[in-house]
Amino acid sequence: MSRISIQSFFDTTTGTVSYVVTDAASRRAAIIDPVLDYDSKSGHTSTKSADALLDYVRANEITVEWILETHAHADHLSGAHYVQEQVGGKIAIGERIREVQATFKQLYNLGPAFLPDGNQFDHLLKDGEVFHIGDVKATALWVPGHTPADLAYVIEDAVFTGDTLFMPDVGTARADFPGGNAHTLYRSIHRLLELPSETRVFVCHDYPPEVRDAAWETTVAEQRASNIHVRDGVSEDEFVALRNARDATLEMPTLILPSIQVNIRAGQLPPAEDNGVAYLRIPLNVLAQHRQ
Repeated sequence: MSRISIQSFFDTTTGTVSYVVTDAASRRAAIIDPVLDYDSKSGHTSTKSADALLDYVRANEITVEWILETHAHADHLSGAHYVQEQVGGKIAIGERIREVQATFKQLYNLGPAFLPDGNQFDHLLKDGEVFHIGDVKATALWVPGHTPADLAYVIEDAVFTGDTLFMPDVGTARADFPGGNAHTLYRSIHRLLELPSETRVFVCHDYPPEVRDAAWETTVAEQRASNIHVRDGVSEDEFVALRNARDATLEMPTLILPSIQVNIRAGQLPPAEDNGVAYLRIPLNVLAQHRQ
């Protein structure tokens, strides 16, 4: 019997799933991939999604030890900083976030004040590093390919895959962001698929087809049997051809430019300028909007 409870929170605007993973015995928890709401039309942020998660934490008298990011997301702003302000916990991400920070520091021309050394996070996790949520062991697995810094988290009988894997009828993450690579993604996915077949798989996003409602839990066995991109029998070359062809048809995520400059700062907004207002930068004619 699993020693953890898992509560999910689905943000319909961005298709993101956040989780509160709690050691049932100690009531200590990790929050995975919290969302800060952002209205791109008005430039307003709000905390509705994060507050729903925090209401659950408080109602159940949970102590937050960790706020875990699977990677620097391109489709939503991270709520990690806000959550930490409210309930504490260490913000952690994979140590390769430094590479992502360096890339996007250049893209946004952030200047000498922004250091791409990971100092914005409380802890940088190494591949295979073991940490604890209460008395429950958790292991960080480096699963690059979508970005160079992606992590999955194995906690008891569950794995939280971030954007590496989606539900079987949706497939896998794109691999065309800076530092992404479809060959690397395939190998990372197979690292996850080598976990025991009964392992519960919790994905970070769902973009459901019209025939079903949003869902975010599956198993390693189900992924190996029916994932439309990487089920058993699909070779690396077949996957790479499929992934690259599909990525060439995809537009950039709506919030990629607002979100990454916040997410490489562990969810903190850019520093306010001398008028007291924080500004997001939108570099023009740099990031490809569409590839043929």
